Amino acid sequence: ALDPCSAYISLNEPWRNTDHQINGSHGQPTCDNQIDGEWYRFTGMAGDAMPTFCIPENHCGTHAPIWLNGSPPRESDGIVPRQACASFNGNCCLWNTTIDVKACPGGYYVYHLTKPSVCFHAYCGHFYDICDVVDCQGSCLDTSDCMCSLGTTLGPDGQTCLDENECEQNNGGCSEFCVNLKNSYRCECGIGRTLGSDGKTCEEIEGCHNNNGGCSHTCIEVEDTYQCECPRGLVLSEDNHTCQVPVLCKSSSIEVSIPKDLVGGLDLSLINTSCKGVSNGTHVNIHFSLKSCGTVVDVINDKIIATNLVTGLPKQTPGSNGDIIVRTSKLLIPVTCEFPRRYTISEGYVPNLKNSPLEIMSRNRGIFPFTLEIFKDKDFDEPYRGALPTLKLRDSLYFGIEPLVHVSGLETLVESCFATPTSKIDEILKYYLIQDGCVSDDSVKQYTSKDHLAKHFQVPVFKFVGKDNK
Repeated sequence: ALDPCSAYISLNEPWRNTDHQINGSHGQPTCDNQIDGEWYRFTGMAGDAMPTFCIPENHCGTHAPIWLNGSPPRESDGIVPRQACASFNGNCCLWNTTIDVKACPGGYYVYHLTKPSVCFHAYCGHFYDICDVVDCQGSCLDTSDCMCSLGTTLGPDGQTCLDENECEQNNGGCSEFCVNLKNSYRCECGIGRTLGSDGKTCEEIEGCHNNNGGCSHTCIEVEDTYQCECPRGLVLSEDNHTCQVPVLCKSSSIEVSIPKDLVGGLDLSLINTSCKGVSNGTHVNIHFSLKSCGTVVDVINDKIIATNLVTGLPKQTPGSNGDIIVRTSKLLIPVTCEFPRRYTISEGYVPNLKNSPLEIMSRNRGIFPFTLEIFKDKDFDEPYRGALPTLKLRDSLYFGIEPLVHVSGLETLVESCFATPTSKIDEILKYYLIQDGCVSDDSVKQYTSKDHLAKHFQVPVFKFVGKDNK
């Protein structure tokens, strides 16, 4: 394999630099959806290397800048994994992934970058201070050796002072979260807790008088405790402190409903700006599918995650609904829907012992994105509907997993498939046709499907010994 230090792609766009900022309604955000698993080096006006400290949102030419959450490696370390974080909405690591980093003999770094699952995310570059003859003022031992100031460490080239990640040592002394900053760091606390006087220990918030109880909007005192409440049209999230816009996640679509008084004077659109919000007088509603409007679908751990971004910009002319003023220059609402990757779906049949046939019952249970169907023949084009078929023992039974929604970039794996004497999935007696992703009955035949998400099988009809299933 080629050494990535000599086989890389240069990222030299000026907007990648940490000094490049999108301000208010000015500037078009960028998205690194063209990056896809190659080795990259930051050069030119983009900077020397990825920053290793938290970058505020709306920098690096995007809404959610991606920075390196960890110290840069030494040349002797070879290729090492590091966490990359995207900063947005006050959270320095709202989204994260793992990338590979290598320090090269020429004093620079190369990065194996993955494609962000969400827009607008982009990888940042940063210019680090170089110690040379011109700007050596008390920091250099001589013309070739350099000492770095507090909070920085000397890079592999022996000249560049890189940011030191204090959070890597004992979590910076923080009791909960440590956030690395440029030449410094800070401690943060989770929802419902606040930082104590030592700046490192987190304490429970005991009432609305302390940091508004940790509530994003309204805090209400209730007897010996308190609770957070939301303005009309918003809902309380699972943390019981943050108010958010209602999002309805369906297998075929996502629906967002935003109170009109929050977005007066703004035109709302998704990543694909042709997808607009529609007002019903009280709310602005946006309806889109998992395949449209720039929706990004990704698989992370045990979840399928669909994301989009609602952007509100001031209207160019007063609206017909009476909007003549605007109170904000730009509105950003990230929209995320999560679906589990694993589902249990079932189909059943009942043996008829009088003439030893089998009757097929169409009784499906399914959640996004698949359903189990029984088909009439090996073409798998026509599932049984309406009248129930009659099959005898050893007749061919054709069944398959069919996607309810066709989403590109996903693959399916049938981990297990088993039969039970009754319609109860938790039956102790099970006969496995597929187990641990492999066919466990030699009589089962798998067919190639036209749809890469569908899986089609054939098995001779059978019944359980001593079970009449009546």
